[in-house]
Amino acid sequence: MQLKENSSEQKLRGAYYTPTALANSMVKLLDIANMKTILEPSCGDGVFIDALAAHLEDGTSVTGVEIEKDESAKVVCRYQDNKQINVVTEDFLNFYDREYSKSNYDLIIGNPPYIRYQYLSEEQRGIQSKILTDHGMKSNKLINAWVCFLVACVQLLSSNGTIAFVVPAELLQVVYAEDLRKFLSDQLKKITLITFEKLVFPDIEQEIVVLIGEKGGEEKGIRIVEMEDVSGFDTLDLKKNGYLKLQHTKEKWTKYFVSKDDIELIQKIREDDRFIRFADYGIINIGITTGNNNYFSIDKATEDKYELSSVTLPLIGRSSHAHGIFFTKEDWLVNVKNGKKAMLVKFPEMPLSEYPELHRDYIKYGETTEQNLGYKCSIRNDWYIVPSVWVPDAFFLRRNNLYPKFVLNSCSAVSTDTMHRMKFNDDIDPEVALLSYYNSISFAFAEICGRSYGGGVLEILPREMGNIIVPNVRGVDSVLRDRLLQNIDDIVRNDENIEIALDLVDKEILINTLGIDAELCMQCRGIWKKLQKRRLGRT
Repeated sequence: MQLKENSSEQKLRGAYYTPTALANSMVKLLDIANMKTILEPSCGDGVFIDALAAHLEDGTSVTGVEIEKDESAKVVCRYQDNKQINVVTEDFLNFYDREYSKSNYDLIIGNPPYIRYQYLSEEQRGIQSKILTDHGMKSNKLINAWVCFLVACVQLLSSNGTIAFVVPAELLQVVYAEDLRKFLSDQLKKITLITFEKLVFPDIEQEIVVLIGEKGGEEKGIRIVEMEDVSGFDTLDLKKNGYLKLQHTKEKWTKYFVSKDDIELIQKIREDDRFIRFADYGIINIGITTGNNNYFSIDKATEDKYELSSVTLPLIGRSSHAHGIFFTKEDWLVNVKNGKKAMLVKFPEMPLSEYPELHRDYIKYGETTEQNLGYKCSIRNDWYIVPSVWVPDAFFLRRNNLYPKFVLNSCSAVSTDTMHRMKFNDDIDPEVALLSYYNSISFAFAEICGRSYGGGVLEILPREMGNIIVPNVRGVDSVLRDRLLQNIDDIVRNDENIEIALDLVDKEILINTLGIDAELCMQCRGIWKKLQKRRLGRT
């Protein structure tokens, strides 16, 4: 979990301790009386063991594992007279490697360490890789230690065992957790996810969920319980929260925040041949990776000072630069006039000695201010030459507030990696592609395919953009197309409610042209609004 101010030691250990109130509440939800063997795989200062101690029945044993000697010693000291509690000072990965074939726990509970791959030792990386690949999962440098802990602990459960973990909300939506979602859906019969509107950990900018997974019994599926904060446990009755059928896929679990009928509708639309994926229109890439946007994105004053006009391209740098759904030369000139960084520096591939003197001065300025020392700049042969620069047909905002804008490129501009760039296939009418996005169904899928974070931001990566479902309107009447696009552009430019545009396109394209039921459109509008409201509630 990422602290605003993070010490090196904490990064290395991933030690962000669970609030006592959360540990106590989690234990109270579980049927501890019928659990004879309990494991806490990263017990830290013992907050979960403290919570368990008050509920232990005769014959129940608790094993705590903690890699830090000072921390485990505190727990040992507190429970030295309690024969039911045993604390092992060891790296859990080694513990798992030794105990995997002979241990079966009725309950495994805790808050696994959140350690990035680069902070693991070579030995830990090797064990983590083996755990993941042995269970059909990919192992790469994006995988965090908590993923490995979760997989290992599920394997240590008894046939009717339960796992109760505090994990990052990334579980629900990030790409690197795809294999994990599939693994959990295959291994667990019942999954409960408890989410929180407010951040649970003080000073940590990481949204978390409580995962409760049950291995035995009849397969029930998944249920999501939404709370404002930890105090919601006081009135929580899990029996009132029914399960939804869990699909055994790698798909994001954010779709389970909507109703059973909504989930069925989402699947129905995906199978409807009146719809296609965004990716069917063409190539989607991240914007230009400059390595240092502040240096390579410049304003008019900088361009004039170093006489850089011959090596700059029009730039759409951020969402505020996109005034409508067309990015025109007039829009770009307004940005230039307003002092925005509206030009991208693209130095040519030629000997530095052949550059004009003022161009060399700008490069020297970059070196004097150490702009060249950033990783992506430093690995280039010539740090000041930006690679992979090409002019796309359209832009799609990577990080968004109310909704992601899809913008047609009408002035041969380029974008940095704050936006994605799209090159349409030769047989695609760009304006048809633009029109196909602004409707209730596609907006719903933008929320489903994207990912939300604390702060209300919706982030969509290129592959996720490609999975957004859009209506196939390639044969739409050109007069109708132009009229609707003009209406949408006016609405966006005047900062009017985007739902006015959705109403127009839903009626004229989805309902009147494609014959889609009006209630289906409104149901999709409801999905979009629900997911958007949940996301914005974390602002």
